[in-house]
Order: sequence, then C-alpha cells, then structure tokens
Amino acid sequence: MKKLYKIRLIIAGIIGILSILAFCGVIYHVKILDIQFAALLQRLIIDFSWIALGLFIGIIIITLLFGRLYCSTICPFGILQEFAALLFRRKNSLQKNFKFKYIIAALTFGALFGGSALFIRYIDPYTIFGSAFSLSLFGLIFTLVILALVFFKNRWFCTNICPVGTVLGLLSKISLNKIHFDKEKCVSCSMCSKICPSGCIDFKNQTVDNETCVKCLKCIEKCPKGAIKYGIEHKKVTFNPKRRELIWAASALIILGGALKAGVELGKNIGKNIRNIILPPGSENPSRMLNKCLNCNLCIESCPNKILVKSDKDFGAVHIDYSKGEGFCKYDCNNCSNVCPSGAIKRITKEEKQQTRIAMAVIKDNCAKCGKCIEKCPTNAISRIDDKIVIDSTKCIGCATCTTACRINAIEIFSINEQGKI
Repeated sequence: MKKLYKIRLIIAGIIGILSILAFCGVIYHVKILDIQFAALLQRLIIDFSWIALGLFIGIIIITLLFGRLYCSTICPFGILQEFAALLFRRKNSLQKNFKFKYIIAALTFGALFGGSALFIRYIDPYTIFGSAFSLSLFGLIFTLVILALVFFKNRWFCTNICPVGTVLGLLSKISLNKIHFDKEKCVSCSMCSKICPSGCIDFKNQTVDNETCVKCLKCIEKCPKGAIKYGIEHKKVTFNPKRRELIWAASALIILGGALKAGVELGKNIGKNIRNIILPPGSENPSRMLNKCLNCNLCIESCPNKILVKSDKDFGAVHIDYSKGEGFCKYDCNNCSNVCPSGAIKRITKEEKQQTRIAMAVIKDNCAKCGKCIEKCPTNAISRIDDKIVIDSTKCIGCATCTTACRINAIEIFSINEQGKI
C-alpha cells in the first residue's frame, strides 16, 4: 500500500507534463484535457456526445469509489500545486472546513447550468492553468497568488475555494474507499497531520475529513506504523447534520437557484449587441461564444496559422484577428474544434468546417482585376464576370485566403452575426 503514493505521483507527473505540452502547442495527441470536470460538464450540456457522457460518468464513478483522486491526479492545476508544495517543504496543520465554498460552487455551477460560463471561467482550476501557461495576464497573476497560498496553506484553494473540488468533495464524503485510522497501530506521532496537504487529518482524535482529502496518499507512505489505511472503513456511518450545516446547505440551494436565473439572463443579454467580431468555425455567434468560452486558450496554441487571439477589451473570449499570424483560416484545418474541451467551439469535421461561413469577403473599388484571388479561393467563390472580379456570397466562407493573394488590399473581410452553412 505504501507504493500507491509513488504510483499516483508518477501518473500525476505524466498528466501534468502532457497538459503543459498541450498548452504550449507542442503536442496534443493524448486528449488529457477532455476530462477536465467543468469543461466536460459544459460540453455535455451544449455539445452532447456519448463520449462526453461516458467520460463524465467515469469521473463520478471514480470519485464515488476512490474519493477525490481527480484533484490529485487529473486536474493540472492541482498537480501544479502539489509539485510546488514539494519544493516549499512546509509543515502542515489541521485546517477548518471553509463552508463558504458551498456558496462559491452554487454560484458558479448555477450560472453554468443557466447558460453562462462567465463566473466559472475566473475560478475553474483547468481554465486558470491554461490561462497561465498561455501567458494570459489574469492566469499568471492568479497562479502566482495561489502558489503563494500554497507556501502558507498548501492545498487550501483546492479544499476550500475550488468549485470543482467542492462538488467532488461532497461525493468523496460518501465514497466507498476512504482514508482512515487503524487505531490499534496509531501512536499519535502526528507525522500524518504534518505532511497532509489538505490539513484534513486530526491525529489526536484519529479522524480524517474525507471531504477535503484530495487522496494524495502521502500519509500512507509516511506513517511509520502503517496506521493509516486506504480502503473500506468497517464502521457504522450515521447521517446527523448539525444545524449550522443545514443553514449552509439551504443557503447554497438558494444561491444555486438565483445563479441559475442569473445565468439564463446573462445568456440572453451578453454579446447581443457586439459587432465586427469574427469567430472560429463552430462558435456560431458572439453571444454564445461569450457565454461558453472558458478562455483556457488551448485553441490559440493549436491554431497553425496563429490567427486566434485571447480575450481583450473589445471581446471577452477567444476570437479571430486576420491581422495576426498567416492572416487567413486554413481551409483543411479544424484544430480549434478538435481541441476545445468545453464545447464553446463545437466539434465539427473538416468537411463541415469547409462549409461553415464565419465571415464575408467584399471586393473594393480599387481592385486591379489581376485575378490572383480567384486562384487562391478554396471554395471557388471568386470569379471573373464581364472583366470584373466578383464574389459569390453563397460560396464564400470568409476564410480570408483571398486577401493573402491581393497585393493592393482590395479585398475586405466583414464579420457576420451568425455562422451558417454555404
């Protein structure tokens, strides 16, 4: 059993490295980021697939069987904090369960179910990790703050703030396998409490708060007497919530309902008046993208032509800027659709992408009629009629490939309000 910690640490290290490589645009063949809880939940809601359902159910089953292994082994932000804590080598102590985390979880997931990711994108661990490793200012600042918190309180963010951790913690509380004491072997040396990153072990009373325990399994490895066990605890479990816990539960339910309604209203109103924004194929429209994009920026790093840009003051989600990179959307590429884990960019095939209009090209009056754009257009939307260069609006997808052939800037790309099929 003492080897479990090292096995889990190796798996976490591999997943952490793959996650970093993915966000750096190096490799993304193994889609580790498709099983990130909040992103997967939203994809399940807005871009349903049986694969997404199977992955989500898998996370729930693993948690119900083994506890919060997700937080210590799959979540890249949790893995980052764990390895940072190994460098800091701070002694830990028993920590109180911060009840306000239920309100945070109710607010963020309520809005998400209502139709808007506006709240969760600022606190979801996966999003923060991606934002930091894609060098977004918000992500970098948030990560530095959390790493500073790790120095003093270790995994306090995971156990008392993170909405994903809160939900999985409630499931972990009733999981089949738990961390528990063999009271006959325990000598109250306090070693387990000192090395517990969650501060969930009370060695004096020989109890473990399995709700906040992230199942790092470090206590099992370090216990000199083998008194810490991981498995089925053979004792009678009673449900006897205290009055204060019932008040917190009722408050969280009220907040959940309010956030659900707020999410619906945000979904209706955000982005409805935004114009002049061009979005990746599969995003549908500005309002949907603003409400669904987590700003993890994984699609940006995966774009071969580097035309995708981060959120800015003009638009609060990922979008296309044809003045960047190669200046056009590659016709036979659907990378952004393939990598988006949240469903903000719907999963579409290359054939579907090639038929999706994301903008419109217009020939300006200063056209020299050289015809080079005709040769470049991948959909044959540009032709010469009566010695004039014209664009067939029923064939143009707004990929801007034509603009790369025009040397006098005689072609302009205009945004559209809603993506559609040609």
